[in-house]
Amino acid sequence: MTILWPDPKLVAASITLFLVWLVTKILKSGRREPYLPPGPPTIPVLGNLHLFPSESPQVKFTEWGHEYGDIYSLKISSGTAVVINSMEVAKELMDRRSAITADRPKHHMVNRVTDGLNLAHAQYLLFGKRCPRYETPESTAFFESMEVWNRCLSPGAVPPVDLLPFLDYIPSRWAWWKGLALETREKQHKLYYGLLDECEQRVARGEENGSYMEGVLVEQKEMGLTREMVGYLGGVLLEAGSDTTSSFLKYLIIALIAFPRVQRKAQEEIDRVVGHERIPTLQDIENLPYIRALIKEVIRIRPVVPLVPHGTLADMEYRGFMIPKGTMIFVNTCRRTQCYSAVRYSQSITQMASIITPVCIESVVWEYRNLHGEAEHFDNPETFDPERYVLHEYGIKEGVDPNTFRDNIAFGYGRRSCPGIHLAENSINLNTMNFIWAFNFELAKDNAGNEIKVDLDHYEKGGLLPNPLPFQCQIIPRNESVPNVIKREFKEATETFVKFERDLALDDKQWVDEQRGSL
Repeated sequence: MTILWPDPKLVAASITLFLVWLVTKILKSGRREPYLPPGPPTIPVLGNLHLFPSESPQVKFTEWGHEYGDIYSLKISSGTAVVINSMEVAKELMDRRSAITADRPKHHMVNRVTDGLNLAHAQYLLFGKRCPRYETPESTAFFESMEVWNRCLSPGAVPPVDLLPFLDYIPSRWAWWKGLALETREKQHKLYYGLLDECEQRVARGEENGSYMEGVLVEQKEMGLTREMVGYLGGVLLEAGSDTTSSFLKYLIIALIAFPRVQRKAQEEIDRVVGHERIPTLQDIENLPYIRALIKEVIRIRPVVPLVPHGTLADMEYRGFMIPKGTMIFVNTCRRTQCYSAVRYSQSITQMASIITPVCIESVVWEYRNLHGEAEHFDNPETFDPERYVLHEYGIKEGVDPNTFRDNIAFGYGRRSCPGIHLAENSINLNTMNFIWAFNFELAKDNAGNEIKVDLDHYEKGGLLPNPLPFQCQIIPRNESVPNVIKREFKEATETFVKFERDLALDDKQWVDEQRGSL
């Protein structure tokens, strides 16, 4: 039998054509397509990946915004990201066109940590157990878990495996991000499923206390939820209800320390409306316009989550540009300018504050401009001034179209807005009133009596949430009646608290008994 071999010239030509095609494709990878919004110059293969910041990407995004406008694009190899730097563009694309922009882009670290079960990416006593102290094991575990989870989610902090899939084949010994994902996964599983175990055991014993997750367990089969899904449902609600509220309160305290005139005015208002004989309630907030304005101003100048990406579900045209399906969209809510700092308080004050709100206040934060900080919309946008929200519900200056704005912009856009927005607002309102009613917030002093100056760059630059670092300040009860009123309110709440304390660790039970015994 005769074997017919291909013509060597034909084989050589075919190989040459393939190599030319491959090289051309590689060289084109990373180039910005002509239909995209403008952006920084690209290089072959990488696009803008070599320019993408690994820390505080919102700062670099703002710099690029000054050069390329309120909407521009970045090329991450063959993938595309679009950055929005103005309220008008955000309102149009993220709210009005949310049917297209409501997707969450693939996130390799999320999938590796959670197996796709994190519902934020796909508290009232959520698991029925109270955490009376910061040192409570579940409280400590939560903050440790959030620290590593924050690093996993930070834009630019880990390699873009979703856009460069070959990186996933790098062995774990050389892929440090795989170790980070494993550590985060283990911490989350231990916390979430540990709390879920206790909740399941209470239900089995017939000792339900009315927690949210007990209701989920009862209807688990009807809702078609696996145990893993139930665990992460509770976990994501715990994240949303705790870490962001805690961050806001840190920002609030920094503002009160940095601007004592604002603090005094807020205290005068709450004294006039609430008095000194009781702590504030949610019903009081409607009668406290300056404190409502203060809350809005803190959110304006210090948004809690600066960069949460969205994704496009279909091609979208805007201003003559075409944004293709699968594009990652960042709404840049942060524009950093300067920094203020505060806060570590004594153990006695920590215990007193924990009666009002179970939040640890240890912080440092930066002040920055954001979508609410544009000079065309606000008078003196770099100035911290709650009065702007007393004059107008959106804080904007005269002549600006209010249709671009809304109060709750910090809680997200369109169909991806925070589903717990009303609960979060209630928590922020109540904690703000309590802090202002109860305490004076002042700069700390050293042993020589000198005020301890703030470090303008003393914050953790990595992470999805701009986590403050510890620093010092004084938190002092405003008058002699404050401790007595707090103790009285704590005692009156015993009947409510006690049913959520059955599963407390021994140390926490002893601490609670000591606190109640001292009343």
